[in-house]
Amino acid sequence: EVQLVESGGGLVQPGGSLRLSCAASGFAFSLSVMSWVRQAPGREREGVSCINWSGGTTYYTDSVKGRFTISRDNAKKSLYLQMNSLKPVDTAMYYCAAAPIWYSGACPPQYEYNYWGQGTQVTVSS
Repeated sequence: EVQLVESGGGLVQPGGSLRLSCAASGFAFSLSVMSWVRQAPGREREGVSCINWSGGTTYYTDSVKGRFTISRDNAKKSLYLQMNSLKPVDTAMYYCAAAPIWYSGACPPQYEYNYWGQGTQVTVSS
């Protein structure tokens, strides 16, 4: 059974930090492109960041560049997102997702992702 289980979300004040984790099982994690995708209420899902199989290449959406860092540990089958300098606009449900295809120069489009987690809520508010 394929599982992606996110954790680490919560309520944080503006300027604060959170570290999201995603534990994977049931598929070839080390051969998968991994991404974080978020969805705020009333808005479309937005790709936040992605990382290639080895972890050597990463991409970020412009609004999080310099604040968020994606990483992975293939031995632990885990994906991470370190989020610093959080802003209220970062409030959303955050999902991890797996895709079999790497796109040069950008994260894969969402239709390429075949596995999704259930999400973890991040709320940035004072």
